[in-house]
Amino acid sequence: MRSHQFTIGRTFGVALDDGEDFFEALNGFCRSTGVRQGYLPMFLAGFREAEIVGTCEKLADPKAPVWSSVHLENVEALGCGTIAYYEEGDRTLPHVHTTLGRKAQSAAGLTSHLLSAEVQFLVEMVVVEVTFPRMRRLPNPDLYNVPLLTFEAPGRPSSRPEGEG
Repeated sequence: MRSHQFTIGRTFGVALDDGEDFFEALNGFCRSTGVRQGYLPMFLAGFREAEIVGTCEKLADPKAPVWSSVHLENVEALGCGTIAYYEEGDRTLPHVHTTLGRKAQSAAGLTSHLLSAEVQFLVEMVVVEVTFPRMRRLPNPDLYNVPLLTFEAPGRPSSRPEGEG
């Protein structure tokens, strides 16, 4: 387990508009406000199109991450996530999970990691900035190189998962 007490910065209400790309707009918001890390305690959304992690194929290794995607259209969504900062690319790295209901199929739902989405009508979200500690995503070679959230405080060792150097 990894944990660290957060020092919270600013809290924002953010509304994305029809036709916007979810991740491009979120990254644009972070750039314009200087938010480098934080969390999304919630968002409500309509997506014209969305891709989430998933497959209908038998998994060769059920413990391994799934890298394929499922394409959905005309869905309602609610979700949450975290935002870490990638210094080398000077960009934020959101990690967002969502539950999507297909409006035209009795609101049948799917839940997974959000890969992409185009806003339909609106997204209403709360963004909470974390000013301390530094939040990063580092690949863990013992877990298929999945990038895991770590907390780093100056003068203290990183709270990296076991197996990370």
